[in-house]
Amino acid sequence: MSAEPTRHRPVKGAAGGGQQLVLLGRWPAPSRCKRRLAATLGTSRAAAVQRALIFHGLSAARQAAIEGLERGQAIEVVFAVSGLAPRASKRWAQTLPVDRLVDQGPGSLGLRLQRQVIRARREGIGKLVLVGTDLPHLCSADLLAAFEALAGSALVLGPASDGGYWLIGLSPQVSAPRLFAGAQHPIPWGSERVWASTLEAAAAEGLTPALVQERGDLDRAKDLSAWR
Repeated sequence: MSAEPTRHRPVKGAAGGGQQLVLLGRWPAPSRCKRRLAATLGTSRAAAVQRALIFHGLSAARQAAIEGLERGQAIEVVFAVSGLAPRASKRWAQTLPVDRLVDQGPGSLGLRLQRQVIRARREGIGKLVLVGTDLPHLCSADLLAAFEALAGSALVLGPASDGGYWLIGLSPQVSAPRLFAGAQHPIPWGSERVWASTLEAAAAEGLTPALVQERGDLDRAKDLSAWR
């Protein structure tokens, strides 16, 4: 498994209209780790795997920010966390290679994603990319490709091998609440229908998404076999 990354000095995003990369994850404690993973691995081992995945994702995000800055494009890295009190979150943020840490808040995945979009829009962020922290093969090139795709498309999606998506990117003009709430019916988060439901919602918003690399997330013990 990936080692914890070396801490870097934060690379700040441009004020107003900047680019922001948001990673969503849970505090990796045995009582708060992914249920499907804990059901097959046990809570302690699942928490250790989840912690390794978080640091792998944050390392990829920081590398993307460094490479983006080398190209003259500042990317602010934000970690949206759940399962941790504000004071503890502040202490944890000081140990992570992120520009800042924010709270996900309660509710379904759709509500938590939409909450990050609303926050970013209020901050004047332009290109916005949101991604999970359960992706063992995530790399900086994936993230930079999403920002590049936003130059020509209002919506970018990264299809997941389980019928969902692992990444969503929005241009400055798009908030599109139906992407997270569904078009005619609620999006069935956690099911193999997420991808199809999201495409229906995108069509209802008049959006044709650009696609980036398909990736698989890690939900169960059998998924560990591909992580070497």
